[in-house]
Amino acid sequence: MNMVRILLADDHEMVRAGLRSLLDGSEGMQVVGEARNGLEACLQACALRPDVAVLDVSMPGLGGPETAERLTRECPDVRILALTMHDDRAHLTRMLQAGAAGYVLKRAAADELVRAIRVVAAGGTYVDPTLAGRMLRTGSTARGTGDVPSPESLSGREEEVLRRIAWGQSNKQIAAELEISTKTVETYKARITDKLGLRSRTEMVRYALQQGWLSES
Repeated sequence: MNMVRILLADDHEMVRAGLRSLLDGSEGMQVVGEARNGLEACLQACALRPDVAVLDVSMPGLGGPETAERLTRECPDVRILALTMHDDRAHLTRMLQAGAAGYVLKRAAADELVRAIRVVAAGGTYVDPTLAGRMLRTGSTARGTGDVPSPESLSGREEEVLRRIAWGQSNKQIAAELEISTKTVETYKARITDKLGLRSRTEMVRYALQQGWLSES
């Protein structure tokens, strides 16, 4: 098993200490750095290049969403997992839009956090099961019961691109793995929008949840 290198960012020292003890005691995981705020998280992430940055959503100064946006720009290879007390859809949506690949509640069981880190480190997307259920219900209400567009309308390559977007991959990463240009990725995204009406990454994550694609990660 490859070692997953982790950066912890939380303004509470006792929370960081507890997380470090938990994760350093988990097979295949190592905490390589800690940060008290968003700015420290950005500086350490770019210096240490961890596999996963575990970010608190509410930090002094540079908050979770702003930190995630900056990390996505400056250290795109660092995967982001939000760990928070906020269990509302608004915070989840904001973090996903900012570039987070996962969202876990602090009240979740320890093994769920470990699983979320493994999924995110492997290139997948992880949403706390409670919030995932809410996203699914919201999507069903918005579209009408049973009115979820079928992925059969997509070409094989379009579905591949949609899955990878939902898994949290950037256009550059998708282009490299599929051996196509970033412009071609944008073309596929436009076709997906036309066919399924999915206009944001959050909507694509919700759709992937509905199709059961994220559980495959």
